[in-house]
Amino acid sequence: MPEALAQTATTVSISVDATAPGTPIEPIWAFHGFDEVNYTTTAEGQALLQQLGSIPPTRPHIRSHFLLNTGNGTPSFKWGSTNVYTVDAAGSPIYDWTSMDGIMDTVTSSGAAPYAEIGFMPEALSSHPTPYQNSGIYTLDGGCFYPPTDYAKWGSLIQAWATHSNTRYPSAASTWQWELWNEPDIDYWKGTAAEYDRLFDYTESSLHQVMPTAPLGGPATAGTGAFFTQFLQHCATGTDAVTGKQGVRLDMVSFHAKGGVTVTGGHVEMNLGHQLQLHSDGFKAVAAFPQYKHTPIVISEADPDGCAACPKSQNASYAYRNSPVYGAYEVAMMKHTLELESSIGVNVRGVLAWAFLFENQPYFAGYRVLSSHGIDLPVFNAFKLLGSLSGQTIPVTSTGALTLDAILANSVRGQADVNAMATLNGQQIQVLVWNYHDDLVAVPASPVHLTVRVPAAFGPLAVVDHLRVDDTHGDAYTVWVSQGTPAVPTATQLTQLQRAMVPAVFQPEQAVPVTAGAVALDFDLPRFGISLVTLAPPTGALDASTREAGSEGDNLDDAGPAPDATSPFISVEDASPSPGSAHGAGDQAGGPGAAGCGCGVGPAGLAPQSLLVLLPMAAFLFRRRQRVHLSATSGRRGGRYRNGELTHIGTSKSWKVGGVTEPWRRRSRKAT
Repeated sequence: MPEALAQTATTVSISVDATAPGTPIEPIWAFHGFDEVNYTTTAEGQALLQQLGSIPPTRPHIRSHFLLNTGNGTPSFKWGSTNVYTVDAAGSPIYDWTSMDGIMDTVTSSGAAPYAEIGFMPEALSSHPTPYQNSGIYTLDGGCFYPPTDYAKWGSLIQAWATHSNTRYPSAASTWQWELWNEPDIDYWKGTAAEYDRLFDYTESSLHQVMPTAPLGGPATAGTGAFFTQFLQHCATGTDAVTGKQGVRLDMVSFHAKGGVTVTGGHVEMNLGHQLQLHSDGFKAVAAFPQYKHTPIVISEADPDGCAACPKSQNASYAYRNSPVYGAYEVAMMKHTLELESSIGVNVRGVLAWAFLFENQPYFAGYRVLSSHGIDLPVFNAFKLLGSLSGQTIPVTSTGALTLDAILANSVRGQADVNAMATLNGQQIQVLVWNYHDDLVAVPASPVHLTVRVPAAFGPLAVVDHLRVDDTHGDAYTVWVSQGTPAVPTATQLTQLQRAMVPAVFQPEQAVPVTAGAVALDFDLPRFGISLVTLAPPTGALDASTREAGSEGDNLDDAGPAPDATSPFISVEDASPSPGSAHGAGDQAGGPGAAGCGCGVGPAGLAPQSLLVLLPMAAFLFRRRQRVHLSATSGRRGGRYRNGELTHIGTSKSWKVGGVTEPWRRRSRKAT
């Protein structure tokens, strides 16, 4: 029997100390990208960008290819165009920013910011313009990948783009990030390494003449071999092709890393260890240059595999993309990348997931995407939970965590990595817990005992809620499978998919005793599950919920505008309470602790001297009941609002998926 299948369920103890000093969180995960730049302005692309931009609290950066390509702007697989540069009969440049403005307007209006990839070569500047477009989707042989005929004209194009951007977007110099080209060490660049260096020199000079403070990076190589190191050497000590001086300004270093997936023993097997080894190799290559050891690094494509535009019908291993494993991989990868940053002593700015959407394709076709026909995949939900972390990173220990060295040596092929990150923001504590393994096989869930030491300001109670993404929570794909994999879901089926496509309430908000300065929670976490546990002191949480939900005589409509359907934590639910919902748990199931994941926190058995604990708990339950009642009577779904946005719904439903066998897991559930 494979080792992963032979594992037994052993309780994992996770300890969080919110009283210890913290360090500012590094939201390296707030970077996303995709080839097909013209999908940006389609209806589905705009909706997805709005979701990405609404994930608090960090502005995400968006990268895409083909921003300078010649063409009519028609969306296409692994191709795109803006037609910004053409020439007249005399060979003089004609700049047309219409399509570019549409793309950048969409990105910036969504709450995101461009990670502007400078490429590729316009047809009128290409030294090999015919044929200009690639001969096939998966072939890189077009004229857009060649060096320019005139580097000075290229520099003028960059200066014109920067000038236009600086005028149209006043914050461009302070919020955008810039990068030259994509993977010039492989077929995306048909020139030599020296020609790429020359292109960088002209780009740097032209951009910084207009935006002196704008960060420019490179070389965005597919690996960190000879091409990568010669580029760093050129910037450190080489001759600038524009100024003739030694050294070229380099604000940011970028490279790519892809982990690798296979089908092994009849199941999909990931390779987180290889992914992290590539990160380590790149960090060490940068650290070898004293000039760049503290220069920000962006892994501007960091993914489990190398072909986002390849569906699972082309490669069976890509079945992982529809499942929660993809999200658990991303979360674990971010945590261990931060550990690498600390151990090597470099400065990581971002780790970019190359996944967006593909329009007019079958539902859940197995492309590397965040959304399919507007239905979010579990990996997107993982990014929503990651994006909730804010404030100060606080210490976490886990008996189920693998060390960085162990993962680099053996990946995650034996023991699972049951691990966590935690933050303290004001008086809110958030703990993100995951259960990751390379092998997509069925194993028992891991019992988790979570202990959180809370600040003294919490007093005798903490208000706790618990969001979950796993194969029964926040996983619309399993619902779609239970529906019979409809090619065109009915209206009812679409409603079911929409209900299932957001992080689900696993444990309704409840009051939990603080004992000896700590809160203890117990729950099961299945393989590839991710939990976000939030704790706050009762007074602050209750006052906020009272104001936001309109209790104490306020009209609920004063709580702020109704949340938009694209808000990252909105679930389309019924307003009526049910067991397991916030209302049902408090009013029908006997108070906090009686429902959810089995966290034993009910008031039964308290000693007489502890009866004072019941007073704030009783107030908590009364005010929750009042809030849900007001929600229902006002015609708005019961829920909790933060900053004018709904973060939890007053009721929750789980969707069960009927007997379906997949290459890597078996489930037996039915729709309810």
